[in-house]
Amino acid sequence: MGPMSALKDRLRTDLTASIKSRDAVRSSTLRMILTAITTAEVAGKEARELTDDDIIGVLSSEAKKRREAATAFADGGRVEMAAKERAESEVIADYLPAALSDEEVSGIITAAIEKVGAAGEGMKAMGKVMGVVTPQVKGRADGGAVAAEVRRQLG
Repeated sequence: MGPMSALKDRLRTDLTASIKSRDAVRSSTLRMILTAITTAEVAGKEARELTDDDIIGVLSSEAKKRREAATAFADGGRVEMAAKERAESEVIADYLPAALSDEEVSGIITAAIEKVGAAGEGMKAMGKVMGVVTPQVKGRADGGAVAAEVRRQLG
């Protein structure tokens, strides 16, 4: 195996600390995240060590699951379950890069449209623009919101 991911090291260290301090929510959330990372490492044809970028991808999808579940529970009147999902989402957010503001996302998209020369091409250029934008916003902005803004700027 290659060098250990610094982010994965930090997650493990924080898990140990949260167990010692008896922080149940943080402990269970970190265990869950580390399990998701291990699952991602053994998925596919051969096991591999995830990079920090890969781990951010795992964290992003786990955070998204929590947000969606919290909304679903809240809509269903299950307040305590919604609160638990939100608490887990907050723990995960501690390990994600700072979220981009709408203005920052808009600026990245505008720059990408100029870079690929997509101005005036309309929706045909959506894939080209998303290809440039996605790596820049990965883990730092909601994919659906980014796509909507790309469509708005291209449309």
